[in-house]
Amino acid sequence: MAKHRVTLIPGDGIGPEVTEAAVRVIEAAGVDIEWDRQDAGLTSIEKTGESVPDSLLDSIRENKVALKGPLTTLVGKGFKSANVTLRQKLDLYVNLRPVKSIGGVKSRFEKVDLIIVRENTEDLYTGIESVVSPGVVSAMKVVTEKASYNISRWAFEYARANKRKKITLVHKANIMKVSDGLFLRIFEEVAKDYPDIKAEDKIVDALCMNLVMDPTRFDMLLLGNLFGDIVSDLAAGLVGGLGVVPGANIGSEYAVFEAVHGSAPDIAGKNIANPTALIFSALLMLRHLGETAAAEKIWRSMVLSLAIGQHLTTDLGGVCSTTEFTDEIINEIKTRSK
Repeated sequence: MAKHRVTLIPGDGIGPEVTEAAVRVIEAAGVDIEWDRQDAGLTSIEKTGESVPDSLLDSIRENKVALKGPLTTLVGKGFKSANVTLRQKLDLYVNLRPVKSIGGVKSRFEKVDLIIVRENTEDLYTGIESVVSPGVVSAMKVVTEKASYNISRWAFEYARANKRKKITLVHKANIMKVSDGLFLRIFEEVAKDYPDIKAEDKIVDALCMNLVMDPTRFDMLLLGNLFGDIVSDLAAGLVGGLGVVPGANIGSEYAVFEAVHGSAPDIAGKNIANPTALIFSALLMLRHLGETAAAEKIWRSMVLSLAIGQHLTTDLGGVCSTTEFTDEIINEIKTRSK
């Protein structure tokens, strides 16, 4: 009987390739996991007509933890985003995105070490839209006291547990005085319970300018759903792109760890995709499962391989295939295990 049972969602496009790489790396580190494979996104639509079938939700509810490859979201038509559906159905109200500079990965900045926390269930992502009149549509931005409190409390608890010193609340309360005003007010109330952590707020446009000028001035960012989605991708660009940044969706009962990049159907099946983001996401999962030693072993092996730079995928400036890149990581892990 495996020590851990985890739902595995290979995903669309390059998803199965990078997922297989992550599974191989985890197994090489000696973590005992029984994988419960489930479909979602376009793969599931083709089989069941649903992007998030009940069987997938049941699996995650039973196992509590999932590792997910990238899913394709149809733009402007078709099914509701499978990613959004998972977050809302399972109340995964936290989107966690660590953004960290890595030696060997080309980027415009060094020594970036940001933690981005995004409220994951409401805001404009509720999908409440309507046609007001011909040629005029509206979308409803939903912000609740409960969700604002939960995400603020989680962020401060994370900061305290991980020895972070400052949280910057990002908003547009100067314009959206009621909705973002509520988010800001709740944040300020919660901050009073954490005098050891500096709390500040920043208007989103100013924040974006400050980030691209000097991202090292920030420690943790707390944002609503829409701004969090945009700023977390912007921040990924500061350290080399979405291919090297992990992600996690966390709730009170369940957690889904994911690569945040797209499914890249144009290179699917070519064995050239970079699995780094999903492997890093798997490290967040391992720490969540209490497998800290294995996570640290994989992290050090990844960082060393990337820094040496002799076995990189094409997007990182190398010539290696997905398989060759993964083999090198596994070799490093085995070397550290001797």
